[in-house]
Amino acid sequence: MYKRQFLGTIMITQQTTAPQSEHHVGDTPMLIAGEWTEAADGRWIDVESPRDRTVLGRVPRGGAEDVERAVTAAARAFPGWRELRPRDRGDLFRRIADALEPEQERIARLLSLENGNAIRTQSRGEMQFVVDAFRYFAGVAGETKGESIPLNSLVLDYSRREPLGVVGAIVPWNAPLMLSALKIAPALVSGNTLVLKLAEDAPLAVLAVARICQEYLPEGVLNVITGYGTEAGEALTSHPAVAKLSFTGSTAVGRRIAEVCGREMKRQLMELGGKGAALVLDDADIPSAVSGIGTTFSFYSGQICTAPTRVLAHRSVYDRLVEQLAAYAGRLKVGDPREPDTVVGPVISAAHRDRVESYVELGRKEGAVVVAGGERPPLATGFYIAPTLLADCTNDMRVAREEIFGPVVCVIPFEEEEEGIALANDTDYGLIDYVWSRDVARAFRVARRLRAGGVGVNTVGRNMEAPFGGFKKSGVGRDVGSYALHAYSEVQSIVWPG
Repeated sequence: MYKRQFLGTIMITQQTTAPQSEHHVGDTPMLIAGEWTEAADGRWIDVESPRDRTVLGRVPRGGAEDVERAVTAAARAFPGWRELRPRDRGDLFRRIADALEPEQERIARLLSLENGNAIRTQSRGEMQFVVDAFRYFAGVAGETKGESIPLNSLVLDYSRREPLGVVGAIVPWNAPLMLSALKIAPALVSGNTLVLKLAEDAPLAVLAVARICQEYLPEGVLNVITGYGTEAGEALTSHPAVAKLSFTGSTAVGRRIAEVCGREMKRQLMELGGKGAALVLDDADIPSAVSGIGTTFSFYSGQICTAPTRVLAHRSVYDRLVEQLAAYAGRLKVGDPREPDTVVGPVISAAHRDRVESYVELGRKEGAVVVAGGERPPLATGFYIAPTLLADCTNDMRVAREEIFGPVVCVIPFEEEEEGIALANDTDYGLIDYVWSRDVARAFRVARRLRAGGVGVNTVGRNMEAPFGGFKKSGVGRDVGSYALHAYSEVQSIVWPG
């Protein structure tokens, strides 16, 4: 077992040879069977800050042997955890939420350092979401009930919800706290046990949350693995004892996971990519549309699948919208995510910055006009991209069809409402779309014709108790709120002759 010392809740260990951040936290092990442990083969991964390219610490490079230990621990813990009353499982999560409350600022700052989310606009809110989600699911534990279905006067059929068993979950780096909470809480309060695999780019904040969870949960109920997707992720996906795989990430990776799950008839929950269309109709409130669409530039630096990255603007409002969006983008401060006035932090890595920049250049070649951004900000270190607006796009351009996952918005004009709806639906994705119109009845009529799992009417806000998931290649299944309790359980029917 890995030997460690702690100073408060920050681990102190040997230093790495790479340049270190002033906020270096040392080697942070992973959680298996109630113990904090290194990888079976002793390998580690440096966690680098996108803010200044310094190393924040190291996490184990978990592999198949580590996944085997974690799944075995979860399977061993399942019978006892399943038999706990839902109310008792909920009480544990209330206690965890209470324990997380005073740690919010510390963990939020750690998140900003490891993935670049701006502390004021994103990381604090994401950490608050974790606390709120744990309390919410604590409150609804046991609320999903079966029903009695009489067949005749002598025979009764009773349906009930049954936990699945061991659930495997894989989360990305862009919103790791929020997405981990949306898997941990509903899966565990429903009576399952969990093996959570974190993205190697941003595992530290979730590990800090897991450390507090571990103080209250029985051994093996929650296991947290770190490592690469091609190693730990594939081992978890293909493990025969995993009853369901819950994945949030790209459509390309989701397709590979679905193939593995399909061979074993393994249950799956997939929240994948998006290319959200924002229809701005001729009667739209333009300032409202600008402030909503402008969140693409700032919220997670555009690294979020729900962003309205594909703006479809009626020709009568097109010029005004482009002008105001360009001005909005130009006012946003790009910089150190720890600073209180920063709105746009860095993207996750140099490779990802290069990828986003290559799309901007591709847009130029395809005929789009760069009316804001398009150049790297003059910052000495870090992986920064200026908020970028591409005008005069067409729906067949790659920048309009492929998920860029950065602070880049494409604007496409249309003439008639029917054309706008057709353009919105002409995509491989269908996660969340948006409609702006002063005529609410008209907006709702348009919204119901959009092939997307969710539609925002005059808002980019979301109800975090409403079902979430996508049409087409944006995913399979729904979670969040009570739908998450359904997602992490099966229906069993029992017939009784009376």
